[in-house]
Amino acid sequence: MISLAVEQAIKSVELCQSLSDLHQNIVLFRFDDLKGEIYILADSDIEIVIYSSGNWEFLPNETKF
Repeated sequence: MISLAVEQAIKSVELCQSLSDLHQNIVLFRFDDLKGEIYILADSDIEIVIYSSGNWEFLPNETKF
C-alpha cells in the first residue's frame, strides 16, 4: 500500500476549494492506496487525478452520445 503524500494532500484541498468556488459539487473523493492517486469527480463531469508528486490533470470525458 502507498500512503498519501503531503504535496498531494495540499493540492487536493486547493483543487476542492477551487471547485467549490466555481459552485461545483464534489461527487466523489477517493484515495487509491494501490496506485497512490487521488480521484475527484465533480459536477459537470469534471474528473481530476492527483499524483503523489502533487501534479494533477483532468481526465478525458469519455461520455458517448
